Amino acid sequence: MAVIQLFNEIGTIFRNTPTFALVLEIFLLITVIWLLLHKRGGGRRRRFTKEEEDFLIENYEPEPLVGETDPDHPLLRTRLVASKVGKRINVDGHDCLNLGSHNYLGFLEDQDILEEACKSLRKYGVGSCGPRGFYGTMDVHLELEERIAKFMDLEEAIVYSYGFSTVASAIPAYAKRGDIIFVDEAVNFAIQKGLDASRSTIAFFKHNDVKDLERLLVEQEKRDQKNPKKALKTRRFLVAEGIYMNTGKICPLPELVALRKQYKLRIFIDESVSFGTLGKGGRGVTEHFNIDRDEIDLISAGMEGSMATIGGFCVGSHFIAEHQRLSGLGYIFSASLPPMLTQAAISALDRFEREPQIFEQLQAKAQLLHQIFSRFSKLRLCGDELSPVKHLYLALPGENFDAERKRLIDVADKCIARGVAVVEAAYLQNREHKPVRPSIRVAVNRLLEEAEISAAFEIIENVSSAVL
Repeated sequence: MAVIQLFNEIGTIFRNTPTFALVLEIFLLITVIWLLLHKRGGGRRRRFTKEEEDFLIENYEPEPLVGETDPDHPLLRTRLVASKVGKRINVDGHDCLNLGSHNYLGFLEDQDILEEACKSLRKYGVGSCGPRGFYGTMDVHLELEERIAKFMDLEEAIVYSYGFSTVASAIPAYAKRGDIIFVDEAVNFAIQKGLDASRSTIAFFKHNDVKDLERLLVEQEKRDQKNPKKALKTRRFLVAEGIYMNTGKICPLPELVALRKQYKLRIFIDESVSFGTLGKGGRGVTEHFNIDRDEIDLISAGMEGSMATIGGFCVGSHFIAEHQRLSGLGYIFSASLPPMLTQAAISALDRFEREPQIFEQLQAKAQLLHQIFSRFSKLRLCGDELSPVKHLYLALPGENFDAERKRLIDVADKCIARGVAVVEAAYLQNREHKPVRPSIRVAVNRLLEEAEISAAFEIIENVSSAVL
């Protein structure tokens, strides 16, 4: 009777269960049975004898953890600095005029900033040994964030302990899988790593080519019209640099802002070079073009250039900053910026506000150097006149990438031996989105004199003419 009752209950279940559910259950049952039998069958495979096992172990050669490294890679070439870094620097035993360090305003030599940093060192010690959320937040960090927000006339700022991780953390904090990011093809490596971490769809447009960007936006608009449901869920971002580290050119911000409004984009600007160098008050590319900073969703910058310290910041609305405190990986998991370096940034801001004429002085020196360096016979200068970062390329392209790079390294080495410190721009070519042409990167210092710039030109001209 119990058996009959059981079968009746099973029959009732089958009658009340939808057909698709029965088919799915039967398929899953067959799959489980097949896996069990397959696993059992695997146990009957031929076993190796002891001699065969010993032979395989003895002749096993594991693959290397990393591939072969080029011993001549520029990042492995070490030039030894044996002095304080400033307008002059001792490189490999040679006293040189420094055209390689990104000490745009000359603050590395500022005694007031140095003394304030030393006071902070005696008060707080060397470092915090903790992230901002775990006993790593000190009053100087909060003061710096407040000062940056006030200086930029925006709601809130957030400070990172490393310049590279600032924009590399900020981008994936907002952009996710399924979003689309329109990016200038010449953006720096930190931005590229942020794009990789976001897992978004990336659309690169030609460098500073607004028409090419608009072409991509029109194509995306057509795709959105075909799939309006997906379009509603897809967020669109636009990422650019104020001054591009890899080219020295200023972005066409007014045109980018116009496209932002037309196509409803969220725009991020990395001002690592332009902050503290462009505009009457050093507030960057927005001040340079007289654009309301509220038009920009996120402004980020490294403090390792014009502020002559370490770290970086993002500034914008309260929501922009607060979200990164929970989602910016470089902020959450890195030890906070050492207090003495934080104080150095505060002291730099003091100088920004107290002596705004320093930005006009830097821009004048950048224009002067641009005018003089445009006369090279074997090298071609690239970059905006106002930019403190400029690039020197071979006037006649070499046979290939390696040939150009080696010639420029030779030029840089000989210039150092003759008292002018310049450096070839180094890139991870196999990791860059687009191969970057070899160049010598020149950084302008506000403290340079016209006679020093002219003397540097003569040395570089003589060396390049001899080498090339």
